[in-house]
Amino acid sequence: MDKFTYVAMPTRVVFGAGAVAQLAAEVQRLGAKRALLISTPGRAHMVRAIARGLQVAGIFDQAVMHTPIKAVEAARDMASSVEADCCIAIGGGSTIGFGKAIALSSSLPVVVVPTTYSGSEMTTIWGISEGGAKKTGRDPKVLPKAVIYDPQLTLDLPAGVSAASGMNAIAHCCEALYAHDGNPLVSLIAEEGIRALAAALPIIAQAPRDLEARTSALYGSWLAGLSISTTGNALHHKLCHVLGGFGLPHAETHSIVLPHAMAYNAAAAPEAMRRIARALGIKAGTETAPTGLWQLEQRLGLPMKLADIGMKEADLERAARIAVQAPYPNPRKVEYEGVLELLHNAYEGRKP
Repeated sequence: MDKFTYVAMPTRVVFGAGAVAQLAAEVQRLGAKRALLISTPGRAHMVRAIARGLQVAGIFDQAVMHTPIKAVEAARDMASSVEADCCIAIGGGSTIGFGKAIALSSSLPVVVVPTTYSGSEMTTIWGISEGGAKKTGRDPKVLPKAVIYDPQLTLDLPAGVSAASGMNAIAHCCEALYAHDGNPLVSLIAEEGIRALAAALPIIAQAPRDLEARTSALYGSWLAGLSISTTGNALHHKLCHVLGGFGLPHAETHSIVLPHAMAYNAAAAPEAMRRIARALGIKAGTETAPTGLWQLEQRLGLPMKLADIGMKEADLERAARIAVQAPYPNPRKVEYEGVLELLHNAYEGRKP
């Protein structure tokens, strides 16, 4: 850390129980008057309730996972046809992805109300799926202008979804700790994010409506989003992006791959592993960071095998080839044989 560059992302954050009541005020701050609401079909009723008192130009309630290009084009067409001057995305990473996709082509400002722990709301990262592959990039245009974190909106998030989404957030923190363009501030943020999430998620698994645990988890997910807002992704995210192209669910894929990607990089990133282990509460000399992550996922009752979420063993070799063709910067060299072994371990759910 003798040399580093740090760029702060200019997003306004409003955090706390009941904070969603500030939504109209945040839209007004932007000078917007015709909002396009974005949600998944399952969140449509909640979104309409939250939007009371807003000037709503239209509602796009067809957001789906991995932002497929056809659905994105439909959302963009609606934003244009209703003459929206801002987008309000209420939901998880899929919904936020649609807000970003609209902003990418139109520069409309986006306000986000996260209801999961994806962290996407804090980054300039966008992704769109087309032809069985997911294209990702970074553009300042897609960064939300304001984010409202209200833990009360997460109380009804199912325990299993909460756990997978929380592990997705932890994955952001883990990779930020060994990012090639990391810095001391991001490392502090990332370690604290892991600590908050690892403490909260087991409580949520047993008591999903525990507001204190929900608040801690949402705090951790905010930090996770911050941790990747200015740092690059590495092998773990590359693999998850590749596997997303095979139609696997986003959060569960992150959860399953994470311990194995950490094991792949452990020897090349010892300081990151030490900090991850410390954040997980692992005593020195007992367990490793990858094993600690794997055991946390077991405690949360998450799927442990890629085989359990729709991956075909016959596709592992193709996934490994795609991953090594254009690898993200990674502390350990990304090589086909090692990546294929990693994927087989994740496919079978082996303890790292």
